[in-house]
Amino acid sequence: MFAPRCVALSLVLGLASCTAPQEEPTAEPAMDYQAKVDQYVPFRLETDLSVLTDNERAMLPLLIEVAEIMDGLFWRQTYGDKEELLSSIEDPAARRFAEINYGPWDRLDDNAPFLPGVGAKPLGAQFYPESVPKPEVERGNPALRDLYTMVERDPHGQLLAVPYSEAFRPELERAAAKLREAADLADDAGLKRYLQLRAEALLTDDYQPSDMAWMEMKSNTIDFVVGPIETYEDALFGAKASFEAYVLVKDKEWSGRLSRYAALLPELQRGLPVPEQYKQETPGTDSELNAYDVIYYAGDCNAGAKTIAINLPNDEEVQLAKGARRLQLKNAMRAKFEKILLPIAGELIAEDQRSHIDFDAFFENTMFHEVAHGLGVKNTITGKGSVREALAEHSSALEEGKADILGLYMVAKLHEAGELEDAELIDNYVTFLAGIFRSIRFGAASAHGTANLLRFNFFAERGAFSRDETTGTYRVNEAEMAEAVAALSEKILRLQGDGDSEGATLFVAQMGRIEPQLQSDLDRLEEAGIPVDIVFEQGL
Repeated sequence: MFAPRCVALSLVLGLASCTAPQEEPTAEPAMDYQAKVDQYVPFRLETDLSVLTDNERAMLPLLIEVAEIMDGLFWRQTYGDKEELLSSIEDPAARRFAEINYGPWDRLDDNAPFLPGVGAKPLGAQFYPESVPKPEVERGNPALRDLYTMVERDPHGQLLAVPYSEAFRPELERAAAKLREAADLADDAGLKRYLQLRAEALLTDDYQPSDMAWMEMKSNTIDFVVGPIETYEDALFGAKASFEAYVLVKDKEWSGRLSRYAALLPELQRGLPVPEQYKQETPGTDSELNAYDVIYYAGDCNAGAKTIAINLPNDEEVQLAKGARRLQLKNAMRAKFEKILLPIAGELIAEDQRSHIDFDAFFENTMFHEVAHGLGVKNTITGKGSVREALAEHSSALEEGKADILGLYMVAKLHEAGELEDAELIDNYVTFLAGIFRSIRFGAASAHGTANLLRFNFFAERGAFSRDETTGTYRVNEAEMAEAVAALSEKILRLQGDGDSEGATLFVAQMGRIEPQLQSDLDRLEEAGIPVDIVFEQGL
């Protein structure tokens, strides 16, 4: 139903040629695929399974099987036929790099093709017919932009919306059956009900009841995030949800430390640095903060740069009714801090500020990023519908930018209120600056990479940091940083609340550029051999 991309004949690929005429080849330097793979440092996902009951341990293989199904579905959504691509690549390092990227486009290099003969990645991935004009989708059936439909052309050339539950029926039936098996083993009543409803959702495309059930379960030790969830992969409209899965074990000790912050959400919302109309929505009071270790990643969350925290569900109605759950992925977070953030700080942060690079500050910045997704407004105040609909292809980058900057704003307010003990705000600021360099390396094709690039350039304009020309290192200017955080918070909240698509486009165009000086500094990280991200060794 969804054809793989046509790839030209090459020594690396060993494929039959495409039917289109080929231009005379030009000599290009051979790509060092092993160097590409080495951008990712391996990390083994482990946790203490002794906290699980016998039934819970028996559930894990079933959940991993479901996750593997989600992985295959994401391949189809983003590229096409996984096995046809991988079996055609002779170079082992090139094949491994294609596995990491779920296709022949480098996610850390703005989706540049890395295999000979491969063209640009379609903005709509495989969700839409290749090269489909945006206006044709916009004036068609609204179902063409539904979260859970693939778009095809019918025999008459008209666009047709095919629900995921039909397009991927055999795979989703297998996944649903495994979820029901796992539900039968669940000791926790809330987890049992969620898994049963999630199985039904896969077959009906109605995810709201299971999202509600997921928010209602409180005492579970195992958690399982599964289904079509994030819309980052759809760069055409930001409308299509991609399949993914996380198998998680809750760290109840760490979760207990975090629980009190969720109750502060309404107060934090009231204190946002914008006029009242931009904060008129009330965050759900059932929001939770929990810490987890991850056992298994699959699909969208495993492609390229790896997620270290989750804020779900995305359904605005569920968020307003129930709040959201913020999941801090502690073992993956620790890996990125130790293997990537600390080495970056050693290269780019002023020597006398490096002592402020701190894991607890990194954890707080990441945690409050997820909390901040629940702040601001989900629906525009100008009658343009939801923020996601109004800002379209820029909605993900602006939402991630909002979460980053409001998270830091909230950390500052909590420091003022004495809620974060035994820490200095400068630790959060310096760790945050080092984190910008880490995330910019994800590239402009990533919503998180774009959000960090916007913030870097905005901060540079406002003097939030300064660069020493002699050492090539950066220093946080604390007072200017506080002012810039407030100003950028207001900027993004207004763009979202107004549903200002033109303003968002202009902001991204102006601030979403890597200037030569920044690129030179990022190149130093590559020359120093500092990995860009992690790749998991996982499974039981």
